[in-house]
Amino acid sequence: MKGRRQFLLGGAAAVAALAAASRWRVGEAAPVEASETGEHFDVVHTDEQWQALLSPSQYAVLRREGTERPYSSPLNDEHRTGVFGCAGCRLDLFASSRKFDSHTGWPSFWAPLDHAVVTRADHSFGVSRTEVHCRRCGGHLGHVFDDGPRPTGLRYCMNGVALTFTPAAA
Repeated sequence: MKGRRQFLLGGAAAVAALAAASRWRVGEAAPVEASETGEHFDVVHTDEQWQALLSPSQYAVLRREGTERPYSSPLNDEHRTGVFGCAGCRLDLFASSRKFDSHTGWPSFWAPLDHAVVTRADHSFGVSRTEVHCRRCGGHLGHVFDDGPRPTGLRYCMNGVALTFTPAAA
């Protein structure tokens, strides 16, 4: 009996470790271009241009749909009044008044600004989620979940590396 229990617990731990490792990979997916999905974005660059414009970590998240490590972004602890924007094209995305601490390790918001983001289904890693992209450049920002606070009940869980922050004028 003890051998079976250890086997089951070990197997569960291995599956959890594999899921965590695959969930926090950065930059392993192929770049997604608007022409491949039929989408149109106002800001369009070649893959080479994006690589020149963005840091390696920004490129991995925004253009290759990666995910940064939890608690790695300084924007997770940003509490000043201001606006969070897209690191790819500088479009304003989220007001600081809509940010909350989700205790997940990523900057989280209960709603984006009007006409700032687009979403699409994401079935990677065998899980159905809703992926969030910048409306103007198509950059991958993160995912939205239905476990957020009122008034929307949504949690826009964003990669801090995909965002910029502009403090409000004093």
